[in-house]
Amino acid sequence: MTMIDSRCLMENGGGGGGSCLPCTPEEEKQIVEELNREAERDLKEGNLYFIVSSSEVFLAIENLFCKDCEILQKGIAVMLIAQLCLMGKASVFKGQIWWFLKWERYVGQGLVDNLDNGKSLESQDLDVERPGPIDNSDIIESGSGNDGDEPELVRMLLEGKDYVLVPKKVWEKLVQWYKGGPTLPRKMISQGAFNKMQFNVEVYPLRLKLIDSRDDSESTIQISKKASLQELYERVCSVRRVEREKASIWDYYNKQKSSQLSDSNQTLEELHLQMDQEILLELKDDSSPSPSRKDSTGNELAVVALEPPRSPMSIAGGPVMSNGHLSSYSLNLRPGSAPNSSFKDMDDGFGAHTSVRRVEKGGLAGLQNMGNTCFMNSALQCLVHTPQLVEYFLQDYSEEINTQNPLGMHGELALAFGDLLRKLWSSGRTAVAPRVFKGKLALFAPQFSGYNQHDSQELLAFLLDGLHEDLNRVKQKPYIEMKDWGGEPDEEIADECWRNHKARNDSVIVDVCQGQYKSTLVCPICSKISITFDPFMYLSLPLPSTVTRSMTVTVFYGDGSGLPMPYTISVLKHGNCRDLSQALGTACCLEGGESLLLAEVFDHKIYRLLENPFEPLVSIKDEDRIVAYRFSGKGAGRKKLEIIHQDKSALELLKGNVGKYFGTPLITYMDDDSPTGADIYSAAYKVLSPLKRACSSTVAHSGKENGFLSEANGETSSNCNGECEPRDQSMGDTELEDSSGLELPFQLFLTDDRYSSCKPMFKDSVINFGNHIKVVFEWTEKEQKLYDSSYLKDLPEVYNKTGYTAKKTRQEVVSLFSCLEAFLTEEPLGPDDMWYCPSCKEHRQATKKLDLWMLPDVLVFHLKRFSYSRYLKNKLDTFVDFPIHNLDLSKYLKKDGQSHTYELFAISNHYGGLGGGHYTAFAKLIDENRWYSFDDSRVSPVNEADIKTSAAYVLFYKRVMTKSKGESGETSQIQAGS
Repeated sequence: MTMIDSRCLMENGGGGGGSCLPCTPEEEKQIVEELNREAERDLKEGNLYFIVSSSEVFLAIENLFCKDCEILQKGIAVMLIAQLCLMGKASVFKGQIWWFLKWERYVGQGLVDNLDNGKSLESQDLDVERPGPIDNSDIIESGSGNDGDEPELVRMLLEGKDYVLVPKKVWEKLVQWYKGGPTLPRKMISQGAFNKMQFNVEVYPLRLKLIDSRDDSESTIQISKKASLQELYERVCSVRRVEREKASIWDYYNKQKSSQLSDSNQTLEELHLQMDQEILLELKDDSSPSPSRKDSTGNELAVVALEPPRSPMSIAGGPVMSNGHLSSYSLNLRPGSAPNSSFKDMDDGFGAHTSVRRVEKGGLAGLQNMGNTCFMNSALQCLVHTPQLVEYFLQDYSEEINTQNPLGMHGELALAFGDLLRKLWSSGRTAVAPRVFKGKLALFAPQFSGYNQHDSQELLAFLLDGLHEDLNRVKQKPYIEMKDWGGEPDEEIADECWRNHKARNDSVIVDVCQGQYKSTLVCPICSKISITFDPFMYLSLPLPSTVTRSMTVTVFYGDGSGLPMPYTISVLKHGNCRDLSQALGTACCLEGGESLLLAEVFDHKIYRLLENPFEPLVSIKDEDRIVAYRFSGKGAGRKKLEIIHQDKSALELLKGNVGKYFGTPLITYMDDDSPTGADIYSAAYKVLSPLKRACSSTVAHSGKENGFLSEANGETSSNCNGECEPRDQSMGDTELEDSSGLELPFQLFLTDDRYSSCKPMFKDSVINFGNHIKVVFEWTEKEQKLYDSSYLKDLPEVYNKTGYTAKKTRQEVVSLFSCLEAFLTEEPLGPDDMWYCPSCKEHRQATKKLDLWMLPDVLVFHLKRFSYSRYLKNKLDTFVDFPIHNLDLSKYLKKDGQSHTYELFAISNHYGGLGGGHYTAFAKLIDENRWYSFDDSRVSPVNEADIKTSAAYVLFYKRVMTKSKGESGETSQIQAGS
């Protein structure tokens, strides 16, 4: 046990409360780690966490680097810090390193020490002195926290980038040791329902604008969405200093007094109160009570004269008003829920408690943006304009609601969607606030809770799946054992697979939106073929790029059989490393049985090996330096030897330098699984042999172009003018292990993964360095005379900027058919998606081929505009030319049947980039044969010729059964395969 000396009493009042300041960083680290483990063991709702700022360093990073980086990620930022430190520029950040990182550095567990890039930081690189007081002021809204108000957090902060969360006991210790603040406590809450429950810290509690009816004054209240109405009343009465018995709080959404919030145990989340929403405080006047009534939840509602219902049709047991709204719901959906509060019509501002009128035209209502909900509004408008879904949800679907499905939401999502669809089709042009629906979405899909931007296609996928499970007609799903098919006709396999699928999944979503494709896997070893027929809800299509990019890559011979040579090749801009290897192999005349190993060189070391063939080329910047090592045979699983070069010349030593790295590392393979020092010397000697100087300096350099030897020059002169030494005759071309009695021609040093230590290596040294051995080659005056190091220098960048003139590139255009063909093209599975071959009994990187087998009535295409990799994210603004009418897919179908012609009826659009952006929708009113633009609450007509844009993200098509005689409008001239 570590003993604490008397120095621990020197701060914080001698460690008041029976505790004292730990004397060493190690003790602080140990205490915090134990408290973190204790908090992890006791995760439950109500646990307190505290926010600690961690944003200042990223602000500094962004100021320095954002001009060159489109997207800045946390990992890249930390790597940039590390590199600056290695370059001696750490002083830029002194005084700017955020508090929590500074503390982590102080106790020795910082992020920078654990980088994957192999660059370590010495203690002097960053200031590791004891941090000062905790300072959270940079993440607090200016002016908040005054007059006793709770400080408000700056909006849109990201955990891990702008702040970290620490458990209560950790915060108490940090404050005890360092003081500071302000204190920002947050509670852990449970989100989701049923089997989708998860715990999250409520970083942004509900913020409500309280309006006092007495003087119209406005104040802000922060309260948990899990708080009850009773707690809200207590907070409001305390803030406004009124008696509880006289207070009356109203839902004042959009400045409209819609419903009184009765004092109850209902949570604010169940009432669907939104961020920054107004609530109204009134004082009861017993002398003149206002007329009121209560709804089925006990909430008091303003009495407004209603038209009598004109239709007996009901949904889920509730009478339907003439405008298609439900006056109430009587179905109790799940234990402990408030069955009716979630479906109050007045939540959307025009429901059953306002005057009802007949509308001549439906489907032209917008959706109010409730705080970065344009992604949701876009997806919803496409769904609520799907003709089959409109027809279904405007009828009585109560008998199909499945409240017992463990995979569903007990029918609540379907009811919320159906209610919203009815409002949109009955409200004329009045914009609807989808508060109820958003509340249900947050309940069942916590990933979409809050007010951050999300992906409309991801939401669409969740909605289609959720609606299907809520409306699944199968109440008890039968167990069906999957067969290993062997030789049966495709038609038999497909029909049986579809019957098995329908036996467990039968809903309007399956009827309308689900199709079937054929998937064929082939084992590359035993040629085993596996065929399956799987259902699909939508097709995610890649965007094949036709734009090329010039890249210069230097090829080194890993076996020492030739001199390095640069090659400039053209590859697809959005291709991958496999495309680069193939183009490079063609350029350097790669022979059968040979392979290339791609690597990025940075600071004269191997920064990363590009061994994943599916690594996108966008991760390689124009200023990067890429090399390829050429080998005989495949390199997978073989031990690598990396040789780094260090300048130990007299000039460097005179400068007082211990030797700096230079040139390009060399890589070769070791055939021996347990190589000795002699094996490594022999391999190094072999790979360095092309660099041996010839006897004539004129010949040695006559064939060089741009620092590289021309392949045409293979002769040497016998003249030696004293400017170079002859080849090392003592070694000749014999193997090193056969010359054990001779002096070593050079000195190698073993180094570690971070190049932080060097130990001399001898012929009898035992090497235990795993699958990647790194050695340092010392270039003294002797080696400079024996070998020509110029071949290792002047490594070109990927893009040669010489003669570059800026020019505007035209927008790239591809057809929807090209995207579909790329989706159906045979390709190998990725290394992380291996297939288990039942014949080989091993996981194999099989080839996969998809074919369309059966298409649904509503066909959804998702255009994969967003690409993600380890290093960056990217959005493709490629213009996709898609047909509006007569999309003929018959050539892609393996099975003949009904019509394969489709017509476009809706589009979800995304404008902008990854850092921000906006979603809208185009939808066609089939009865009018006219297109409209839906931009949140704004709805306007749009010409059909204007709906084709590079923002198109999700396309909705409906099957054309027979061509109408009176059909008008432009007929697309795009043919399949064009």
